[in-house]
Amino acid sequence: MHALPLQDVLLAAAAVAIALYLWHYRPSSLEARIALRYLRSRRSSRLLSLITVIAVGGVTVGVMALVVVLGVMNGLQEDLRDKILVANPHLRVLTYGEGLRLDDWRRVLERVHRTPGVEAAAPFVLTQGLISAGHDYAEGVVVLGVEADTGARAVTSLAQHFTKGDLRFRTTRADVEGGIALGARLATKLSAYPGDVVTLVAPAGARFNPSLGAYVPQFHRYEVTGLFDTGMYEYDNSYVALGRRVAQRFAGLDSAVTGIEVRLADPWKAREFAVRLEEELLYPYRALDWQTQNQSLFSALKLEKLAMAFVVFLICVVAAFNVVGTLTMVVRDKTREIGILLAMGLKQRSIRRIFLAQGILVGLTGTSLGVALGFVVGGMVNRGHWIPIDPSIYFIDHLPVRMQPLDALSVIAASLLVAMLAPLHPSVQASRLDPVTAIRYE
Repeated sequence: MHALPLQDVLLAAAAVAIALYLWHYRPSSLEARIALRYLRSRRSSRLLSLITVIAVGGVTVGVMALVVVLGVMNGLQEDLRDKILVANPHLRVLTYGEGLRLDDWRRVLERVHRTPGVEAAAPFVLTQGLISAGHDYAEGVVVLGVEADTGARAVTSLAQHFTKGDLRFRTTRADVEGGIALGARLATKLSAYPGDVVTLVAPAGARFNPSLGAYVPQFHRYEVTGLFDTGMYEYDNSYVALGRRVAQRFAGLDSAVTGIEVRLADPWKAREFAVRLEEELLYPYRALDWQTQNQSLFSALKLEKLAMAFVVFLICVVAAFNVVGTLTMVVRDKTREIGILLAMGLKQRSIRRIFLAQGILVGLTGTSLGVALGFVVGGMVNRGHWIPIDPSIYFIDHLPVRMQPLDALSVIAASLLVAMLAPLHPSVQASRLDPVTAIRYE
């Protein structure tokens, strides 16, 4: 039996607390009418009405900011996850050791294909190199060897992000070893486009030249057959793709590959699937899921989301103090009326409920407006790409916003809890007034 996420548990506890609070302090129709009337100032108390509007505005701004911040952090996580999975599979089957070499990959591939939950699997090659387009400038790149796109179900969605050419590596020249696909940003830096020839140097495979008495690197010529633009800076700036067999020759693997990449029906179960697959394949094979590969990145984003939410939540706390100040002024402004109500027989708990109802009304109005405005502002920022960011730092070129219902409910629950705590002191203060002293108050 799986444990419930902490956010779900806290949200359920907050919902229970709010329900019990509202049930215990539910106002009667008379108390509700008095609470509404007290929030509407007399002509002589226009300042009080303005302060009430400011209190509602403070809660609105705080809740709106909290909704937008959580939406931004969710957007960063989801956008990064989607872009990471463009060129990365849900799961990789590798071997232990530094060599990253899988010789009997056909047998392993067959066993992976037979495993329930696997949608697609294919061998891949992963290595590094230096690329040049005939200039004095060379760029370090990650070389990815994949199966050519045949139209069948692919392991990754890289083939869907080509702006020019495709992932079939079809060449038109006889003086090259094969086709190569470049990231769009890398192609711009190299000034290399489909039909051009680039030179790729492998870090391994250098041969000893007796005449020079040194190892000479091997140069490989490829024709650019496509450009891809994933929106992920790392891929577009430093990744190149080769056909799997061509990449095997480039990396000096002969008939071996780096590993097997796997696409699952449910990517969120990749970690459980990896454990099960390791138990089936046994040593020296290991399975590495996409969440584990990027664990540090997503952990940092999650921690940043919590920190940002806490900081912005302080705005709601400040707004709650504004509510306290507003209700304290209401108590002072309505002291004689409270005294008259107490003298007429209204009980102290009714006075408390009147002011508690005012606080809840201010909190509920501000929270509702804040959530609505938060969704509107977040949606406009997301659709308009208003906030560009540096892709070399954040991997993406604009600030995405994704609103999640669970986060919105958490914001509503937290804001209402604060709004319900804010009027406790003013309500107790009002209920303890002496009727005679209150009536004589000027």
